[in-house]
Amino acid sequence: MSIWKHLQAILTLPIMVTVVIPSVIILTTRTVNVGWSLPTPISLLPLLVGITLIGLGLVLMVKTIALFAIVGQGTLAPWSATQRLVVQGVYRHVRNPMISGVFCILLGEAVCAGSRVLLTWSGLFALINAIYIPLIEEAGLEQRFGSDYVVYKRNVPRWIPRRTPWSQPGAIVTATRCPTDRCT
Repeated sequence: MSIWKHLQAILTLPIMVTVVIPSVIILTTRTVNVGWSLPTPISLLPLLVGITLIGLGLVLMVKTIALFAIVGQGTLAPWSATQRLVVQGVYRHVRNPMISGVFCILLGEAVCAGSRVLLTWSGLFALINAIYIPLIEEAGLEQRFGSDYVVYKRNVPRWIPRRTPWSQPGAIVTATRCPTDRCT
C-alpha cells in the first residue's frame, strides 16, 4: 500500500471533517468566544479541556491509522479498505475508535473556540455516524469478514470502550484475512 493512498485518505476524510469544515464554519459565522466570556483565570478551563480532547482524538486517530496500514493492509477510506479485520490495540476495547477520535477533536475544537455552531457540527457528525455505521459500514464488514466480524461485534462495543481488552480463547485477536473474492 503506497504512502500516497494513505495521505489521500487522511486528507480526504479526517482533515476535511476536522480542519476544512470547522474552518469554513468559523470564517463564515465568526462565532468564536474563546474562554466563553468567563472571568480570568477560569476562562482558561475551556481551553484546557478542549486541548485535552483534541490531544486524545489525535492519539486515537494516529493509532488507528497505523493499525489500518500495518495490520489491516489498507487505509481508513472505504475506496481503499483494509484487507484484514483489525482487532488489535484500541480495537480490542471499542469497534470505532477512529470515529471516536474525530468526534473528540471536533468537540475539543468547539470547546476551545467557544462556538455553538462548531458544537452543532460535532453533533451532526456524531448523528451521521450513528446512522451510517450500524446500517451500512457494519453490514459491509459482516459481508467482507463473515463470522469473525460477527463474533468481534458481539464482544466489543460500538462506541463506549470496554474496560478490559477483548480476548476470547480460540478467537482471532490479531487479524483475519479477508477472502479475496469479497474484498475487491
